Amino acid sequence: MTDEGDLPPDLLARARHLRRAQTDAERLLWGQLRDRRLAGFKFRRQAVKPPYIVDFVCIARRLVVELDGSQHGEDAALAYDARRTARLEAEGLRVVRFWNSDVMGNLRGVVDAILFELERAGREKASA
Repeated sequence: MTDEGDLPPDLLARARHLRRAQTDAERLLWGQLRDRRLAGFKFRRQAVKPPYIVDFVCIARRLVVELDGSQHGEDAALAYDARRTARLEAEGLRVVRFWNSDVMGNLRGVVDAILFELERAGREKASA
């Protein structure tokens, strides 16, 4: 997202910590996204986009994938997520969100939805 030398040290350290402490859903989805396994698209995990750290991002298609646990269903978290999404979208990123339970129970469906968004972003980029 940005050069590591340009990142706030505390945010970079937090991203590194999050990469080591993945949730089960993040680990499962990362297994499908890493090493260009999804149709050749490169993803990064726990990528820094100041002032945020996004769960996964495909830079080439400007697609952010966020996984949400049950705490994201609370009013304060919903409001925070909406502000965060709006800011990321204002910077030209598309944000898609999935519940952890969807990843755990319907991984194929989540991966197919991500692929759909990647293809849609490609069509929009080509027509621009």
